Amino acid sequence: MADFDLVIVGTGSANSIPGPEFDDWSIAIVERGVFGGTCLNVGCIPSKMFVYAADVADTIATAAGYGIAASFDSADWPAIRNRVFGRIDPIAGGGRGYRIGDECPNVTVFEGDARFVSDRRLAVRMHDGTTESVSGRHIVLGAGARPFVPPYRGLGTVPYHTSDTVMRLDALPASMIVLGGGYIACELGYVFSALGTEVTVVNRGERLLRAEDDDVSVAFTAAAQRHFDLRLGATVTSVRGGAATGSSVRGDFTFAADGSPSASGNTYTVEFSRDGRAESVDADVLLVATGRVPNGDQLALDLGGVEDQDGRVLTDEFFRTSAPGVWAFGDLSSEIQLKHLANAQAKALRHNLLVAEGHADGPMCSVDERLVPHAVFSHPQVASVGLTERDARAAGLPISVANKPFGHTAYGWAMEDTASFAKLIAHAQTRELLGAHIIGPQASTLIQQLIQGMAFGQTVDQMAHEQFYIHPALTEVIENALLEL
Repeated sequence: MADFDLVIVGTGSANSIPGPEFDDWSIAIVERGVFGGTCLNVGCIPSKMFVYAADVADTIATAAGYGIAASFDSADWPAIRNRVFGRIDPIAGGGRGYRIGDECPNVTVFEGDARFVSDRRLAVRMHDGTTESVSGRHIVLGAGARPFVPPYRGLGTVPYHTSDTVMRLDALPASMIVLGGGYIACELGYVFSALGTEVTVVNRGERLLRAEDDDVSVAFTAAAQRHFDLRLGATVTSVRGGAATGSSVRGDFTFAADGSPSASGNTYTVEFSRDGRAESVDADVLLVATGRVPNGDQLALDLGGVEDQDGRVLTDEFFRTSAPGVWAFGDLSSEIQLKHLANAQAKALRHNLLVAEGHADGPMCSVDERLVPHAVFSHPQVASVGLTERDARAAGLPISVANKPFGHTAYGWAMEDTASFAKLIAHAQTRELLGAHIIGPQASTLIQQLIQGMAFGQTVDQMAHEQFYIHPALTEVIENALLEL
């Protein structure tokens, strides 16, 4: 049995909490997987490194439109994969080494699964089969989320992939079925399509990225037809497929005989209905990309007096749970599962821990989530902040809407862009920018100036008129949309 001042569950953003301010605290860190969490190992960073390679391949494949004679012949998937994880894996290993090494003498690492057994006490089932009992004056839950696996008939018996495993495939598959139509499906589906895989997307909804502004979702779905065989409005009825010889199914991973994730030799059939008609598709690899769910259901929260809602830990604005001394943040407790939000919450939570112990002046800090932006790194790229038009109208707000194509600017002409646009929604009376939605090249960069203007309370008129816009840069798309409001 071990007692600590602070117990941290998870090593994503939670690993940034113990700084110099905590050098005199005894700290336990519990991690059941790889140090670094979702973003570093299976999410933001590796997927965008793959997306960049896909963008290069797509640029080559479409070069003829600019008078360039070029052809994309093939992709060296192992080289692409090894470039990504050859950088990421040492970082994850270095994070672990730092915490277990001499540089952190006040930190004890427990590598295993944590479950509450009573108030502020956890049982950690270690990887070596033993169990450790750990308690803390404070416990911070940063255990994140995991891929959601829908209860489709037969899915539990086949060796499917999720975003946790598909990026480590041994070879580029000839064909792939992607279940889902959100950002994970659209990003990873694009990666494989651009590199040469025939990708079929099977989605329950009639549009991809349906959480985006309606105009963006419609435009993205139309553009995605170049990359995917789209089967929309599909109700999956069954999934069939078998593991290759020497392979086995373990959770949501496919393992070859040597223990590495593999899809070699597997054949899958997904059966579904659309408009009352039965259809099916076959492919070499099955990727389940139907969203993510918080890991609260795996922590025995009730034994610790921690309230949750379907596995999402409930907190107040200062990240305190219903159990005194227990805190939670990030994907485990937030409805918005984004790394930049989790990082901001971790910074605020660090301060709040110190305030709670009288080691820092109050008040406690919260994080305003009204202007949390996001981006989808597919093709085309999408970025958004604030309200969609449908949300603004549903709220009964008086709004003005502007929609400006990239092609109405000089740089848009240079790109031969006929589909991208920036859509802005402003309050018609206060002139505040309520929402911004961009689809097209570098959307995630173009939206940043609008995020800043919204955060500092500028009106759309101030954003449009009180600064210079470089001509003929692509930022003129934003200027034109602001001027139209």
